[in-house]
Parts: sequence; C-alpha cells; structure tokens
Amino acid sequence: MDYNQLPLAEWDESHVRCWLVSSRIKKEYVEKLCEEEVTGPVLAEIDEPFLKSMGMRGGQINMLIRKRDQLLECNSSGVDLTQGDQRSIKGTEALAADTKASASGGKGKNRNSTAQSPARERERGLRDKKITQLKTEPHSHVTSHQHEASATTEVSDAKEPKKQDRENTETNIRMMGSGKKNSIHDRTVEPITLSKFRPFRTDDIYFKYVKNRVLAPETGVINMVIPCHEYKSFATAARLDRQRLQAKFACEVIRFASACMNIRTNGTIHFGVMDSVEDKGWKHGEIVGVPVRDRDIYIDALDYIEKCFNQTEQEAARHCIHPPVFTEVIQKETQEQNFVIEVDIEPLSSTVKGKAFQVRLPKFNEDTNKALIEKNPVLYQRVGTKSEPVKNEELVSFIQGLQERDTRRETAESASNESHMETSQNLGRKLSVLLTDGKNYMNDTLCYILVTNKFGEEDLKSVNFLMRIKTFCVFDFDADSNVSGLYAKYKEHHATSSHFLQDYSNESNMSTSEFKKDLGLFERTSWIFCNGRSDFLGGENPCDENTWIRTKKKYLKKAISLICDEILQKGSFIVLFLLFSPVEKPIVEAFQEFYTEMTDIDNIICITECREYYEKWANLAQASCSIETLDQRSIVGMKLSHVDATVQNMLPSKTHSRHLPVSTKGLCAVSTLDEENMSSLEILCADQCEDTKLDLLSEEKIQKIEQTFYQGGKVSWKNFWLADKGKCGEVIEREACDEARKVLDDILQGNGFRHSVAKLKIFHQPGSGGSTIARQVLWKRRKDLRCAVVKCSNSVTTVCQHAIRFREYEEKDVKNSLPVLLLVEDFDEDYLEELNHSLMDAMAPRRGHFPRPCFILMCCKRSNIPEKYFKASPLDTVAVTHKLTDKEKNLFTTKLEKFQTQKDFKHEFILTFVLMCKEFDETYLRGFVKNLLQGIDLSSCVTSLMRYVALLNFYVHNSYISLSHCEAFLGLGSYADKRQKEYDFTSHLSDQARLIFIELRETTTYISSIQIIHYLVAKEILHQFSGSRTQSQIAMDLLQEKVLFQHRFGRGEFIKFIRDLFIRRDKKSRGDNTDSHFSPFIEHVCKVENCEKAIEVLKAAYEYLGRDAFFAQQLARLHYSYEKFEDAKYWAEVAKTHLPNYSFILDTEGQVYRKWFSFTVDKKMETRIKEATPEEVIDTIEIALKAMRCFRDAQQAAKLEIDSMNNSGYFGEVEVGCRLLKLLSRLEIFPGNSERKHPELVRYLLTDYIPEDIKKPWGKLHSRLKGLRKNIYNALEWISEDLSYFQTDKNLDDNDGTEQQVYDPRGWLKRQSKLYAKFFTSESLIEETDAGPPSQLARSMNIYKYGGGNVTTIFSLLSDSNKESVQKLEKIISFYPEDPQKEKLENTDLINYILCHITLACLSPGSSKLSSFHALRELSKRFFKQRNTAFPASAHFLLTLLYWPDTALDKEPNPDKDDILISALQTMKRLYDNKIKNVAPRKKRIFTHFFLGNGFGLQKILPKTKIDKFIDGSFATRREKWQH
Repeated sequence: MDYNQLPLAEWDESHVRCWLVSSRIKKEYVEKLCEEEVTGPVLAEIDEPFLKSMGMRGGQINMLIRKRDQLLECNSSGVDLTQGDQRSIKGTEALAADTKASASGGKGKNRNSTAQSPARERERGLRDKKITQLKTEPHSHVTSHQHEASATTEVSDAKEPKKQDRENTETNIRMMGSGKKNSIHDRTVEPITLSKFRPFRTDDIYFKYVKNRVLAPETGVINMVIPCHEYKSFATAARLDRQRLQAKFACEVIRFASACMNIRTNGTIHFGVMDSVEDKGWKHGEIVGVPVRDRDIYIDALDYIEKCFNQTEQEAARHCIHPPVFTEVIQKETQEQNFVIEVDIEPLSSTVKGKAFQVRLPKFNEDTNKALIEKNPVLYQRVGTKSEPVKNEELVSFIQGLQERDTRRETAESASNESHMETSQNLGRKLSVLLTDGKNYMNDTLCYILVTNKFGEEDLKSVNFLMRIKTFCVFDFDADSNVSGLYAKYKEHHATSSHFLQDYSNESNMSTSEFKKDLGLFERTSWIFCNGRSDFLGGENPCDENTWIRTKKKYLKKAISLICDEILQKGSFIVLFLLFSPVEKPIVEAFQEFYTEMTDIDNIICITECREYYEKWANLAQASCSIETLDQRSIVGMKLSHVDATVQNMLPSKTHSRHLPVSTKGLCAVSTLDEENMSSLEILCADQCEDTKLDLLSEEKIQKIEQTFYQGGKVSWKNFWLADKGKCGEVIEREACDEARKVLDDILQGNGFRHSVAKLKIFHQPGSGGSTIARQVLWKRRKDLRCAVVKCSNSVTTVCQHAIRFREYEEKDVKNSLPVLLLVEDFDEDYLEELNHSLMDAMAPRRGHFPRPCFILMCCKRSNIPEKYFKASPLDTVAVTHKLTDKEKNLFTTKLEKFQTQKDFKHEFILTFVLMCKEFDETYLRGFVKNLLQGIDLSSCVTSLMRYVALLNFYVHNSYISLSHCEAFLGLGSYADKRQKEYDFTSHLSDQARLIFIELRETTTYISSIQIIHYLVAKEILHQFSGSRTQSQIAMDLLQEKVLFQHRFGRGEFIKFIRDLFIRRDKKSRGDNTDSHFSPFIEHVCKVENCEKAIEVLKAAYEYLGRDAFFAQQLARLHYSYEKFEDAKYWAEVAKTHLPNYSFILDTEGQVYRKWFSFTVDKKMETRIKEATPEEVIDTIEIALKAMRCFRDAQQAAKLEIDSMNNSGYFGEVEVGCRLLKLLSRLEIFPGNSERKHPELVRYLLTDYIPEDIKKPWGKLHSRLKGLRKNIYNALEWISEDLSYFQTDKNLDDNDGTEQQVYDPRGWLKRQSKLYAKFFTSESLIEETDAGPPSQLARSMNIYKYGGGNVTTIFSLLSDSNKESVQKLEKIISFYPEDPQKEKLENTDLINYILCHITLACLSPGSSKLSSFHALRELSKRFFKQRNTAFPASAHFLLTLLYWPDTALDKEPNPDKDDILISALQTMKRLYDNKIKNVAPRKKRIFTHFFLGNGFGLQKILPKTKIDKFIDGSFATRREKWQH
C-alpha cells in the first residue's frame, strides 16, 4: 500500500524510503537511513545528533527535520493523506448550507465537524509530496426528504466520548453481532460518511442502509411537511423478550408520535441508529441496525395505541402512526442481517384538526412482570430535537395554539400538494458528457468492458452501438445469452471466444503474457459467462444468488483483479453496466469488485431503462459507493433505442463498410467479423480511414497525430490519410521508397524467378525511416494489391491460414486473385523462412502456374549494417541508412522550414525529425544532448528515470517502461482522477525529460509506455551521464528500485526487458553487427569499466531477480571467460542446483572445466609438458575427465528435453577428449616413434597394460582413461548421425572467428575424426595380433583417418576435390575385406561400406573398386531381415536409395522389394519424429543429400553438391534459390 494511505505508525522501511525520496533527500542518505532500519515510529523520534552520526550534512539534516515535523503536524491534526473522490463545487456548497441549517434549526448536539483532506502539490520533476493546504472535500450533502438534494460526505467528530459509556455501548453492539471496535485518541479525527434517509411514507423493498454510515443529525420542526427525525439505538432492548420489547418499542413510538401530532409535523423515529446521548462511544446518527427475530412483535406493539390514547383520539392516532418499515442494513463481506426499524408519523390536517393528543405511556413493571399503563395522561410536544411534555403552566396557551398550528399544517399540505411541472432530466447530454468527457466525440483509444444481465427481445434490436465500440470483454450474467441473448447477437458481428469465470483464475500460474495468449485476449472479444450457460454440456449450469456467492464469487474477484491490475492499464478502459432485467446480487458484486480495483468511479457507467432495476442495483451497491455518486454516473430512464442512436452519433467513425480490391479491378466489402477472423493480419483496406469523421478532428488533434510521428513515434495510416486529404503536410518519401517500389514492380512483372512467394527485403538503420518506407509502399499499393501487416506474435501456421483466406476472400477466380503484399517487421530469420515455406507448401496444391507471385513478403528489419545485406542480394534488397542524398536533404530542409512558420512551433515537438535532418551526425548529437542536460538535477527521481529508460532503450530493442510504472516510480499512483493523473505525469517531468521522452500507445493492448525519442539519443545520454554514474552503477540503481519491480501492471514485460539487458546476446540473424558472447551491456561494462564491475552487477541481478538459474549460468560463463575458474565452477554449480536436469546449464558446467583444462595446458604446462612427471599432470587430467563427465550428463539431459535439441555436450566431449589425447601423447611416459605415432599410449588406452611409472600415481584415473576412446567414438557417431539429418551450415559466409563447430560442423567433424583416428592408428597392433579386435580397430581407425568412419564424413567427400575424394574412397574400400558377405562385417562397418560405394559411384561411376548394384542390394538386405534390431537411420536411408524402383532392374513386380522400401520409409519417418521431438521444423530443417535422376542402378543417384556447383552467388543466395 502507498505510504500516503497509511498512518505514520504503520510505515515500514520501504514507506520511509519513498517518503525520503519524495522529500528530495539525497540518495546516499536515503540508503543509509534504510540500512539503519528507520521505520515510521523511528522517523517520528529521529533527532539531529543521530543524523550527524551517520555522516549527514547540515543542509540535508535541516530539510529532513523540517519535512518530518510537517508530516507529524499533518498526522496529529487528523489530516487524511489519501486523496478521496473529487466532487463538484455544488456538492460543497450544498453541504455548507445543510450544515448551517442543522446548526440553526436545533438546540441539541454540536455537529459542525467537517472532513478535510490535503491537496498535494509537487515540484516539477520531483516526488515532493508537500501538504500545502487543507481543502474540504464533501462527498455529498444530506437528504432529509424527497425534495432535498442528497449525497455523502466525510465528517469528523472532534469530541472524545467517555470511556465507560463507550465500553457499555460497545458491549451491547457486540452482543448483537456487529463487533465494531473504536480506538479514539485525543487529537484523532475519524472520517465518517453520511447517508440519506428512506423517502418518507415509502416502503421501498430495494432501499437499503449501509452499516456504519451516518444519518443527518436529529431535527426538530422545519415546515411541518419535512419530517423531523429521532434516533434510538435499541441495542439492549432488541434482546428483550416479547413483552418487554413491545412495551419499550410502543413507549418510544407513542411518545414521539404524540409530540409530532400535537405540533402537526411529519416525523420518523428510527430504531437501530445511534444517539450520542445514549451511546457516546458511537457517532450520532450512525447506522448499526438491530436483529429482528419476528416482525410481528413490532407490528403488534402498536396495538398499545388503543390503550395509550383517549378513546376519542384513538382512530386519528391509528391514521397518523404508520406501520413499522424494516429497512435492511447491508455490510460488505458479511451475511449478518440487521434492520433499521422506522415508524412514520403523518398528522394530516383532515385527521388531527382541533385535536390534542394526550397519552399514557406503557411501562414494564418488573415486580408484576407486566406492562402497566401510566395513570395520568401527558401532552407531548417537539421541542427542538426532543419530545418533551407540555408544562402545566403552558398547557392553556398550548391548547389555544392548536388552531394556528392547524392552519399552518393546511397551508403546508396545500403547498406540498400543488402540482408543478417536473422538468425531465437532459439524459442525452448527460450520456454525452459521461462517454466523451465533455468532448465532441468518444475517445477511440479507450476500450470497454461490458457487465450485463439478460436482454429482452426488443432490447436486442437497439444494441448497434455495442457492435461499434471496442469491447475488450463482457461479463454476462445471462445463462441464455448464447441462445437468445446478447452473445447470440454479438457474435454475428464480431469474432469472440467464450469463457467461464474459472478460466480467468490462472490456476496454472502462467505469466501475464502467456495467459493473454492462451485466452486469445486482444485478438477477439472475450465473453465471460458469469453464471453458467444453459446450452453448455460441460456442467456449467446457472445457480441461485446464494449458491453463486458461495461458489463463484471468488472467481469473479480473481478475474476482475487480474484484468484491472495486470492486463489493462488503468485509465485505458471504461466499465459499462447494462441492466435490462431484474437485478440480482451477483451483478452488484461485479460492480463492487470493479469499484474496489479501479479505486474510483470515473470510468464506470450504468445504463438502464427501468428505474426499479436501477434502484435495487444502486441500493445494494451503496455498500461500496454512495447512491448519489452512482446517480451521477448512471443513465436511468432513457430508452435503449435513444441510447443507441445517441452513442452512435458520438462515435468518431461513421458506419462505413471497409473494402478490398479484387482481381476484376473492382472492390468487395469485408465484414468486421471476417476481418477479426484473420486477426494475425492488420489489414490495410482500399478505403482505409475513410470511416473517420473528418469534421470531428480538431486542428489540435491533427497536430498531435503529426507531432507524435515527427517526435519519433511509428507512422500511422492516419498520417498518410490526412496528408492525402490536405489536412497536414506530406510524409517525406526517401529515395529508398522509390527503390522499394521498383523492386516490387519487377516482382509483379515476373522478372527473374517465378514462384508463389517472393521477398522484398528492406534493411534499415534504427531511426532512418525504414518502417515508414515499408508502410508508404503498402499505402500506395493498397488499391491494386491486397495489403496487410503480419503480427509476428502469432504462430506461422495461423498467419499462413489467414494469409490464404485473405488472398481468396470474395474472389471468384482463385487462380487469378490479386497478389497479397505482407509486411513482416523485425522478424526472426527462422520465423520468416518457415512462413515462406508454409505459404509455398499451401499454394502447391492450388497451382498449375501462376502468372505472378501469390504472396510478396516485404521484410523490414533493423540492421546497423544494411549495406552489407544489399551487396549480398541487390536484386530484392533495399538499404536505408541515416545518410541523406542531396535531394533528400532539400526535402527535409523544406519540411523543417514549414514547421518553423507554424504558430506556436517548438523544436522539441519534432526533435527526432531535426536529428534526422542532421543525419544523426555524432558531433551534432553529442552537442545536442550536452546542451539538453545542462543544469539537470542529478539527484532527482526524474533524472533517475531518464537514466533507466536510456539504459533499456539503448541495449534492449523495442524496450520501454510502461506509463503505469513511471507514475508509480514518481509517486503519482495515488491519484484517483484520471485527468489529474495524466496532467500530473507531464507536469512532474523536468524540462529535459519532456524533451527526450515520448509516450507511445500500443493500439492492440492499450498500454501506454515511455521511451527515449531515439536509441542514439539514449546512447549519448548514457555517455553524458558516465561522469556522474557509470552504466554499471545505473544498472545497480535500477535493480534496487523496488517500486518498479513490485508494480503489478506490465510486470512481466518489465522483467523481460531487465533480463534481456543482462542476458540477451546480439545475433546477426536478428540484424545485429556481431554474434556476441554476452549481452551488449555486459560486454560494454567489461570493456569500458572492468570485468569485476560486470560480475558485480550480474551478481546483483541474480539476487534481485529471484536467484535465477540463467543469471548464475551467465556468471559462470563470465568468470571462465576471464580465467576465474574456481568462481566459474561455483556459479555453474549454483545454476545446476536450480535446474539440475537442464542440458544447457550442464553444458555450461562442462565448458567451465573445458576452458580450465585448455588454460592449464596452454598457459601452465606448454613449456614443460615433456618434462612433467606423472604426478604433476594428475590434476590437469582430472579437470579434463570432469569436463567429459559433465558433457555426458548434458547429453543425457538433452535426450529427455522434448522442446529443444542440444548437441553441444557431444561436441564438448570430443573437443576435450581429443585435446586430452594430445596431452597424453606428449608425456614422456608415452614416447612417440619416428612416424609420430604413439603405440605405448594406444596400448595403455586399449589393453590392460599399465606402465609401472603411472600404475600407482594414476590409480584413480586408469578406468576412466581406458574408456576414453569409446566415449569419443560414441560422441562422434552421434554427431555424424545428427548432421546427416539436419541443415547446419547457415552461416558459412559469416564465421567471424566463431568456433568451427558452430559455423561449419561438418568440417569440424572431418577434422576431429581424423585427429581421433590418428592417435589409434598403430601398425604395431596389427603386427602383434594379425586378427582379432586390435586388427579390426586398426582397420577402423585407418578408415576413420581417410574420412570413411561415419555417414557425414563419407558424404562430405562429395564436396571435396573430385580426384582427391575418389582416391580416398578407393583407399577406404580397400581396407574392407574383398567379400564382405562372407566376412560378416559389423553393422556400422557394413553401412559405411555401402555408403562409400554409393558416394564413389557419384564421383567416379567407372571405378574398378565399385561393387555391382545387385551386390549392394544383397548386402543391405540384412537391415530388412533383422528389422527388429535397432539400426541407425543411415541403414534405412541406404535401403531407400537402393530399393527405389529402378526402370532397368525392376521390370517385373516384386512384392519383397516393395516391402523393403515401405519398411525403410516408415522406419525413417518414425526415427525422424523421435529425433525432432517437439522442436519447430523451422529450427531444424532436413538436409537433402541426393536427388533421383533419370539413370539406373547407382547412376540414378545424383548428389545435391553436384547441382550446387552450377548455382552462382553466396551461400545465402544459393540457399534461397534451393528454397524455390
């Protein structure tokens, strides 16, 4: 809770911190005070010596003590620091008038207390919350009769009641179940809320009192018609038995009634309302209520009338004293039921004329246990606020005055009964004011939440306005809505998704962004059935009120809380209650929850035709909000058809069909429903914006639209439309726009390749206008092409479906449909490729041959090096830079001059445009920012906010801080009035912040956010601030801002930006300059500051962001990058404790040991490795073996992960294993021979042999080292199999020092396989044993050495020099026995043997080493016959090559061959599905090895590499041509 809403005694350290910051205390002192655990009570007692002891300087001490004293003064004088509802001046004046009337009208109690709340004023750009004045803000004024205006207000009682009386009354009330606790101190002013009276002489079943609200003070005679009021708490009497209770009740009623009748005034006596004379622990007039066991007790009690009045006056008394009215007292969050019992007295002149009413009151006699009637009659009268007997000496004059009072009564009745013309309320104007906030039209940036009950059949004819407003969701309490209600009508016009309240409970704890995506929010209207659905078969039946409250109310609360706090930004939506059937409690609960969450009623409106419905709703809702306030926000009695017409007239857009171009050169209308069913596309219609009411757009509004664009916002369709209409200046077209149009024309004319999908690529430097150029192209072609912007947050499958539907919409000849121009912005490379493939695959069944592309993907992407992409593919690429041509310079200069001639022109409104005119020149930019920041208050919160936004904007693309976060940070979150709130954010910014901040509003999610006008400006701001705060210090400050991290709205996005700041690396595929090892921010800190600072800030991020495993992982990587291996090991283990089975973290642990091993070998042992003793290398070997163990753990974890394919563990194990072999081979104990082979090492690794020198020292290493060869071999085999499946050579053109295993894994595999084989090729093994495993191993190692050891290295020979590859393949085949069938080769050897023949046949069909095609078929049959054996995929792959139908060899049908082929294909598909898991196909594309040609036998097999040689261009160009 905000500290402004809590008493000082309840402040904790965070509240004190916020107050100190708002009071402009320097940040270092704020931190010190927080470290000293200064809470609210401590702050109250703090003194100057203490502050000096902590190093605080005099000026700061003086200011802190003064501010603290002001705070204590406000608290002690009862000032409420929360700012309540803003009310009208009229309400204030009315309360003053009523208070004055009460003071003069009665002689009783002093009730002139008022509620005061502070008006807080803030210095510009600071969180300075000074209490500058006390302002009376009455909520409303009191109603004592139907003719009086009424409202509620906060009133304070200044007197302290006596403790004993208070305790007595508290005891009585607790026994009645109210349990109210009072804590009253000498100088405390308790706020109270006034309530209006039940209208006199009515028994309104919907009228309710609210517990603890206060009725106006008791009154005496006013004008005889306006009733006087008297209160009785009845706290004790209500618990009496029937006889005693009736006697007590009758006594009070008859005494009050006789006094009123004698004075001839109307009156009401209230039981269950506190009278301060009786109950001094309670406020006078406070509503408590009493429990009613049996209403008949009170009704029958009036039978005492006949006993108490004289016989001649009994009938008149019966007419004047009306039966008791039982008005329910309601209270939130309780089922307790109490009532206020009220008896109205109405002495009509025709009844009481000439009569004096003497009474003998009943008194219960405890001795006789009976109610006795007084013997002597008494004449009572109203004296002020009391009913008192007429004194004997005044009796005569009182009787004589009856005639005059009768005359006055007749006159008062006559005046009251005179018919007067009742002026009808101007509901049309009221509706207009509520919906437009006093403007000419409704705000089209707002969305609406509808809360409704059942609509009648006639009502549904007048709901067109609901079809035209932007509805976010509907809380529907009509169980039949889908059959015959509003939902059935609505879904005829809009795309919807139906839900129940439980769907919004988010029981699976999804993040907000995941939850929004899961429910499809913002894509279509969410229809929430709040009380079941009659047509739903899943058991969601409607229930009665009480059952609903017991079972579903909690879900309603969760849903509304989630929407208001996490999904929609406050002030961005209006809640519209539509009451068109009898009201029940659940819909009232909805109001109370919205009112609670929104903290005010400014954005809640109620519409109903029936006053009865409204009164029940309002009377129940008054437990949260006063009826007077509800009246101000409600339209009651206006026909729905009139509401419909009025609202539609206020909408900023006309009823206008949107149209798309068609192939016949005409237009077709596109319905809203159809458009929303293509929600993944932002469709640009031929008549875009034509539905806008141009006459409603003021010059100010148009200027705002233009200003937002030139200040750095994204261009909107309205910018182009207004320019076309001549309402604002033209949007400058850069020359790149013409280039893009020319490329587009070439594509449409069929120049070059003709495919169903084409690409037009626009690469642009950030802020150079690339996005504007792309939209200009769309705008210019919207009438002859179908144009749309792809919303990349949707899946490729969804976009593809919608794009095809969009292309064929209302087209008769689908083949000749107009091309679709799709803009894809800031895309992921894989996403674009998958979209491209999906569209091509989808069009394949439809096409014979299209005369032009069906889809043109206009790919607009930011890049710091756009020229590089242009050079790589100049025919379909446009590069946009900050550099302007001479022609462009003239255009920009002319535009700037036009701006300068405008009235009230200010440069700050178009700063981004001015910088663009200067081509973002570094010198100009530096001078601009330097001048801007001159004189800035470095200690202010606004300056801190500038630093934070700049840090995020520069390092995290498309980042922002939500306006809601900014308001909370500046302490503006407590403002309830949205207009004041908006004003306060702007007014509390410094001059500098107003210039460099731009507020952007997301059109889909309605989120307002704050950004720096340009990322280069953000960069320069960080540079300019570096003298006072380094970037690591700014990041540390940001991490410690609890307000930002704990703010609920938009928290997910904010945390994501923070994570990206520390973790997200640059990637060329995203348009970045390089592939970075760490986030650009961390790399900057390491480079400009030092690695220690980077480590420090990452550690802080780890702590403040919930001890995230990925931050620990980054710390491990950062430490080993700077050769801090012990620390790296620690952080890798920390990361593993959080995610013990996550392969990427296990791989990081392996990398720690790998880097450690390499460092030890390279730096410590390089010069003396040959002389090293066995004991000296033990630790080094141990590190290597640990690395391999970690990599194997990563491999096992990766196999269990279904959403990713992580093969780094295999690469790591091979890297370390081969490096370890190299280390071992250089040790003196394993000497090499003249041929640089190491038979002693091979013998040690492959046999039981152990040299004596290492037998004991290496005792713990032997078993692991002897498994080294097998481990390396298994990893190499897995890598080979993986590379045979998938494409991996994406970045062959850009390796820039990246490890070979990343940019060229096939080349890496060849190199490592050769290195591995080199160590285990020893002629001595063959000599020692001419047969057996060692001989087979030697042969295998020789095969490995020449590249025949696995499928990938064999196929890679197709890419090498033809002659050299042939020699290698022939050499490899020579290592195999002449008759493989007889020798019974191992399965892996047989696979490699056949694959070598297939590869050799592709390179040298006439080679003498080739076996016949028939012989290879026969050899491969083993894989079919033993198909229950788990063969690798390559075995089934070669079966498909060998048994694919051959026109020369398979002339006769052969079912056995067909079975082999079908079995192989099915097995390959199954193995592929197991391999790919749940990974998106775009992330792991199948690698194509061969095509089937026109030949026969082995000659029909055509390698892809052979075709590649005929395709010119870079790898990217070749790849793109293959895709087509």
